[in-house]
Amino acid sequence: MNKIIIFFVSIIFITGCSFNKNSKFWTESKNIQEENKLNYKKILVDEEALERELNTNVQINLGNIINSNLTIRDYFNNDGRLNYDGVLKKSSRFKFSKIKNFYQFEPIISFDNKDIIFFDNKGSILKFNEKSKLIWKKNYYSKSEKKLKPILQFANNNNILLVADNIAKYFALNLDNGELIWSKNNLAPFNSQIKIYKNKFFIIDFSNTLRCFSLRDGEELWNIKTDNSLIRSQKKLSMVIVNNQLYFKNSLGDISAVDINEGELLWQLPTQSSLIYEAAFSLETSDLITDGNTLFFSNNKNQFFSIDLGTGSFNWENKINSNLRPSLIGNYILTVSLEGYLIIIDKNNGNIIRITDIFKNFKKKKREKIKPVGFVVGINNIYLTTDNGRLLVIDIKTGKTNSILKIDNDKISRPFVSDKNLFVVKDNAIIKLD
Repeated sequence: MNKIIIFFVSIIFITGCSFNKNSKFWTESKNIQEENKLNYKKILVDEEALERELNTNVQINLGNIINSNLTIRDYFNNDGRLNYDGVLKKSSRFKFSKIKNFYQFEPIISFDNKDIIFFDNKGSILKFNEKSKLIWKKNYYSKSEKKLKPILQFANNNNILLVADNIAKYFALNLDNGELIWSKNNLAPFNSQIKIYKNKFFIIDFSNTLRCFSLRDGEELWNIKTDNSLIRSQKKLSMVIVNNQLYFKNSLGDISAVDINEGELLWQLPTQSSLIYEAAFSLETSDLITDGNTLFFSNNKNQFFSIDLGTGSFNWENKINSNLRPSLIGNYILTVSLEGYLIIIDKNNGNIIRITDIFKNFKKKKREKIKPVGFVVGINNIYLTTDNGRLLVIDIKTGKTNSILKIDNDKISRPFVSDKNLFVVKDNAIIKLD
């Protein structure tokens, strides 16, 4: 019998709950009280993915909102509006040996003040200064592990650099000199962001298990297992942290809330009504972002969700087709659809304020093959990267694409902003733009 059907029957038998998008799975330790149902709004129900412009004459004024809070960027996953207004001149390149199958991955740059940290195709960790000079290079993989071409994820707290990879290894380095502090192996490879919180850190592996480790020695403190699929998407999973609670997604689209101190599951909300293994493989969700009260994210199944953090209930759903991390600025949510449309949403009710076609300058035959990779919002412009190596500069007020800069011919990473510089990663270099 299909695993999902077995799980469905078990939930019905044990808890009497229905397993659908409007239900929540609560742990036994949670005292369940009668709650007021939220007015869950499904917007544009009968429409397919949005592929037309809307209210193009509406200008967006973000005022003086600038996100300078690194905690919000890290714990809330919300870049917001950054203090960047560069002229996009290539200033330097940080070169490394070419990463195989780079197009499959979502690389993350780790910043240490003005220094940057990345890796090469053999798992060597590289720390560069702002002038592209190599400060240190370390490799803690065996000969056989190097042949596996590990893909690394990073997080640091200004003292310790955490590294986790897709071959089930995780370790900690001294951020100043790259010396190894401790090294461990997991039961399954990792496929998520790493979040450091006080003396702990958190990461999700390919078995859809959230694991909490000690920052001091890497020992596992607790874990939360969620439903697993035999077929796994390469899309990286994400999490946010709000007031000692962690919210994360798994590859099936389930959202879970966890008490960090107790390691206890508070609630779990499925976002896909029926999901077979093939669908799980093709499901790609955006990073979760939050304003501290509400969770926002979208997927490539034409769904954009708003979820109440306290109750684990849907606020609203809109039909937007995107696996890109959205950005929340005041009451505006900005996102870009996979079809190449910039969409601005009212965060409170899910209503779409404006849609503009930012791929309009691409010829029809080419645009059908081009997908957006990620974006950041600066003072006056939005900077969007594509999988054909282009960087688009889009005016925030009008939504019009002002210029397109060629970085490469193949996929480049989403943009990163640090110290008023913009960085993008290609398969053999990090490119820094003023």
